[in-house]
Amino acid sequence: MGIFGLVFCWFCVKSDFSLSNRQINAFLGRPKMKKNISITIIGLFIFQSISAIRAEPVKYSGEPAELTVYHVSDKTIGFKISPLDSNGQPQPLPPSTMLIDFERKILLQKKELTASEKITAGSLNITISPSPLKIVVSRGQKTIQELVWTEPNVMSFQTNAPVLGLGEGEKQFDRRGILHPMDFRWNSGVYGSTVSSPLAIGTEGWAIFVHTPQVGFDLRGKAGNFFVQSNRPGNSLEFFVIAWQQPADVLSEYNRLTGTPVVPPKWTMGYMQSHRTLAGPNEVMDVAKTFREKKLPCDALIYLGTGYCPNGWNTGHNSLEFNPKAFDKPAEMISELIQQHFKVILHKNQPPRNLFGLSVKESFDESKQTRNYVHISNYWKRHIETFSLGVAGWWPDDGDELPQESKLARHRVYYEGPLSTRPNVRPWNLQRTGVAGVQRYGGWIWSGDIDGRWETLKQQVSIGQNYSLSLSPFWGTDTGGFYPTRELTGELYVRWFQFSTFCPSFRSHGRTWHLRLPWGWNTGTLGVIEDKRIPDVNETRNPLVEPICKKYLELRYSLLTYNYGLCREARDAGLGLIRALWLYYPNDPAAVVRGDEYLWGRDILVAPVIEKGATERKLYLPSGIWYDFWTKEKLTGGKEITRKVDLETIPLYVRAGAIIPFDPVRQYTSQSVDGPLTVRIYTGADGSYKWYQDDGQSLNYLKGEFSFTNIKWNDKDKTLVIEPDDKAKNFGDWPKQIRVELAAEGKAQTVDWQGKKIDLKF
Repeated sequence: MGIFGLVFCWFCVKSDFSLSNRQINAFLGRPKMKKNISITIIGLFIFQSISAIRAEPVKYSGEPAELTVYHVSDKTIGFKISPLDSNGQPQPLPPSTMLIDFERKILLQKKELTASEKITAGSLNITISPSPLKIVVSRGQKTIQELVWTEPNVMSFQTNAPVLGLGEGEKQFDRRGILHPMDFRWNSGVYGSTVSSPLAIGTEGWAIFVHTPQVGFDLRGKAGNFFVQSNRPGNSLEFFVIAWQQPADVLSEYNRLTGTPVVPPKWTMGYMQSHRTLAGPNEVMDVAKTFREKKLPCDALIYLGTGYCPNGWNTGHNSLEFNPKAFDKPAEMISELIQQHFKVILHKNQPPRNLFGLSVKESFDESKQTRNYVHISNYWKRHIETFSLGVAGWWPDDGDELPQESKLARHRVYYEGPLSTRPNVRPWNLQRTGVAGVQRYGGWIWSGDIDGRWETLKQQVSIGQNYSLSLSPFWGTDTGGFYPTRELTGELYVRWFQFSTFCPSFRSHGRTWHLRLPWGWNTGTLGVIEDKRIPDVNETRNPLVEPICKKYLELRYSLLTYNYGLCREARDAGLGLIRALWLYYPNDPAAVVRGDEYLWGRDILVAPVIEKGATERKLYLPSGIWYDFWTKEKLTGGKEITRKVDLETIPLYVRAGAIIPFDPVRQYTSQSVDGPLTVRIYTGADGSYKWYQDDGQSLNYLKGEFSFTNIKWNDKDKTLVIEPDDKAKNFGDWPKQIRVELAAEGKAQTVDWQGKKIDLKF
């Protein structure tokens, strides 16, 4: 009897046959089967259990491997697949500095898997099965993401809704429908440089971040795929699945993995004017003088090097020596520019192919270096003499073709290097390229050499959103486009200038650079011509451009407190200054797919005018009450509207409940002003605002030397409370008065501000 039962069980095992309770009872109920019943039952269930737990080896690229699953947070699970060496041991991950140190709690580590491995991590459930390797991440009954190893180097995942992120460049806004190899490709023109970040964001509740090795994303099919670019021995794969509950979770988890953004110096929220071919030292000083005489606010002057133009600041490509034809007395000239309250930024190109090193403070024998392998400490040493003259920042150009580690090392050089020379002065640099993780070194990147065309402007609006969701909070473009075209007119420049007012990097740059000066469109000349493609000279008698540029320069500077507060939010929450509507309206399908407009911070909706000759702009207002920034008209959202525009107007809308501070207009960000800070309340909903202050230039904010002042509006009672936190400090330029305005009603009160609680009733 027992033997017969065991034979029957063997049959079940071999045939993968599973018995129901009814079948078991029928089998055991036969008269001749009642003896040795316990043996039969034990044998049956032993063999059924053996069938259920048969293990199969983990395979990676068709070879044996080890799978490790670990808990990073309640929203993020990490996965590592490591090929086995000849001794059956998992090979280590390739060296990488993209990630920071964070706690990994191992949940599973196996070289073989049963039919269904189940793991619980907080509210998340992970189910793993082999043949092919399949990973399902769920929360409750909802599947967050399902990943399947479909080919030796390819893992598929679900893409049932728009996919955002993946850095800068390529087709926008929804990334579905593209093949994105995530490698260097010179992609100038409309989309600009390809600056990839391996963070794909599903607007339905997931994100995938692939740490190593370098992968590409193929989103052309019904399912998405990421594929390993190389299958060299030891090329382990590590990736993370983020199960977000609120869209902002993606950014906080990204920072958990790759590092926290730093707060930039306050002057970076001002305007930056770039120069190319210089007529001589006099032009350097004349441009600076003209900004101040015309009362056009400006904080930084940026100078291109010789090589990409015939007469730049230095003596040639890769040089750090001043060109006497442009800067004949560099120390005196820089000193004078500083006295006029300008920051001086210098261009630097041709980086070594392989920068390496974990700190500029490390000592490395320079004689052991090669042309292509240079330690970051020695690379920075070459800058010190020039930097010591008072240079405020750097513009590292080129580097698109560098390996990922070198791109990250280059950002480290221009952050840690200046700090090694000026230990308590925040560094700043604007780079052409980078990778995930650059935000912890400042991470300012611009979109590269793009065409001065209407289509280019249109695409940059989406590019800035995807960049800000997946790479760094700090981004911008060459206002007007780098390459001049016949489309580059005063109208296009104005529309681009309006857009740039609401970009972190507010900077004008490009060939025929005199047309990138606010007054350059009313001189009757193109200035220095550096390209066969040139704008129409008949466009250079346009008296409207300069006053419109001045209007938006002054708007940018009036938003200084608001914008600087966004820089603090970038550090605390990872949020970019440019924010896709999806971040706050994930359940609104119309908002999720809208890439031609965005939010500046939480409160201001920006809809750049991106069509030539436009007299109106169609845009979408999410649900709630909104106010036209210019007219104060009150509108109900949840629908598309049409806004009439003239040349000087970019549609801006502010949501009800917003509290926005407005500064008196300055000519540079550090200028002391006597006028009050205006706090504008947009009624119709309760609201709150955290007014952030620090000294704007040192690293003391990392030591807790900053303050938040809480401003709260009760819409029902029409009361406002201004109450500093218990760590409030006086940072030097504290306003003596605060003017509180109800934006739509026209009511206002002015109060003396002593840094103590204030209650106001309207």
